[in-house]
Amino acid sequence: MVRKAYKSSKKGAGRHVQLPEWVQASEAWATLRPGPRALYIEIKRRFNGVNNGRIILSHRDAAKAMNIHRNTVGPWFRELEKRGFIRMAQAPHLGPSGVGMSAHWTLDEEPCDDLKPAAKRFMSWRQKQNPRTISGTARHKKDA
Repeated sequence: MVRKAYKSSKKGAGRHVQLPEWVQASEAWATLRPGPRALYIEIKRRFNGVNNGRIILSHRDAAKAMNIHRNTVGPWFRELEKRGFIRMAQAPHLGPSGVGMSAHWTLDEEPCDDLKPAAKRFMSWRQKQNPRTISGTARHKKDA
């Protein structure tokens, strides 16, 4: 009796982006607008498990992948950086031959490729509370 080879019929579901529940439960994620969320998923798509700190995604490539104008994604990158989801490992620059090199990004929820543990800065991010303002001093009517 010949048995089937293990996993012979299993083809796999292909690549996918995993967004853990503890990330979604953070205050930084809960108050994030839909545009930066989509950008974060696009950055995470380019993470293959070993390239954290060397994830390459330019503003133009992000805009093309998300089908939006390239000037729209700049503030989204800054917002993700400000909240602690990503950080820039290498800034964009012109290479030695004059060819532009895009930025390299690091995901803070994953360990870095230089064996440093995950920073998870977004877990300590808190939304600024508007301080209560006193509505002026009480004014007394003068007796006439």
